[in-house]
Amino acid sequence: MGLRVRVSIAFVAIATMVLAVAGTTVPASAAGAGDVISAQSVSLYYDPTKLVKVPAKVWKILYRSTSARGTAVQVSGTVLVPNGSYSGTRPIVGYAMGTHGLGDQCAPSALMQQGKDQEIALISLLLAKGWAVAVTDYEGLGTPGLHTYMAGISQGQAVLDSIRAATRVPGSGLSASAKVGVIGYSQGGASAGWAAQLQPSYAPELQLRGVAAGGVPADLQRVAANLDGTSNFGLSAAAGIGLNAAYPELSLDAYLTAEGRTLFTDVSDDCGGAINSKLSGRRLSQLTTTDVMNLPAWQARLAETRLGSRTPGVPVYLYHGDNDEVIPLAVGQTLRRDWCNRGAKVLWTPLPAPNHVAGAVEGAPLAITWLHTRFNNLPVLSNC
Repeated sequence: MGLRVRVSIAFVAIATMVLAVAGTTVPASAAGAGDVISAQSVSLYYDPTKLVKVPAKVWKILYRSTSARGTAVQVSGTVLVPNGSYSGTRPIVGYAMGTHGLGDQCAPSALMQQGKDQEIALISLLLAKGWAVAVTDYEGLGTPGLHTYMAGISQGQAVLDSIRAATRVPGSGLSASAKVGVIGYSQGGASAGWAAQLQPSYAPELQLRGVAAGGVPADLQRVAANLDGTSNFGLSAAAGIGLNAAYPELSLDAYLTAEGRTLFTDVSDDCGGAINSKLSGRRLSQLTTTDVMNLPAWQARLAETRLGSRTPGVPVYLYHGDNDEVIPLAVGQTLRRDWCNRGAKVLWTPLPAPNHVAGAVEGAPLAITWLHTRFNNLPVLSNC
């Protein structure tokens, strides 16, 4: 959850498979996951003028993944391989995007081709290392169906399957045995966290070395309480729409007032900025007929979506801005405690960022440096 990262072009300038390996059994739920349905060579740009092209071979892909309820789905995404050779086997990083919105026109794969996705600045930092990057659009964003925004299990699986798919794109030159990392902030931070928790059972063949997760909305109920009545309430509403799309038994529509139904329908195909603008300052209680989030069905799914109940299979770099107005620092601190209590190796880094968006800009270079240490087998640091 969180706003799209607003990074200037100046920042860009300086930034400048098989399903199993021997002895590994792939869970039945993952059968076929990561298979490439289609791969089209495309170009990405740093800004809408399309004057500066991203220096990489790029494919827009459609691949197989798994929904939060375990059903097969098709997800779109993007694979980037830097121009030039790499000494040894090129690592692959799954880059989990932050909030883009709910409409298909907001999909990262579409916006990057138009030069309108500012997170390409952070992706460029990964390309500069010589690493390949796999970027998922997530379930329902750019493909038929509603985007299951903030349904963590679906998002984590989409990230892992994008990495699988990257190794299966003809001509990518990527190896299924490559070292793998995952990085994400905000919605992407939650997706990265879920990838860390799910990888041991869902994608055990991936050579995952570390996961960097920033500004993580680990507890959606606590985040929703923080956003209620603020200019960012739209993010909370979008999460409700996304969870309802992932879990139809939640029956959100049945609990909306007439106004709430109109507003939620209106924003269900909007991008992030428009969603926040249309719902700024509203409260959930104004738009619903009952205390939706405390209904048993909602409580069950919110508990299921809460990060921290499973142990990450790899070291985690967890970072969060001290003054995050969207996702309170305490949410990140609780996730750190939960993972540490489960025996995970966590390096926790609070940042002096003045707001949520700044946390992404300040944290990304540190997170990428940390991933570099993981790919080079340096000692794992933890401050649990």
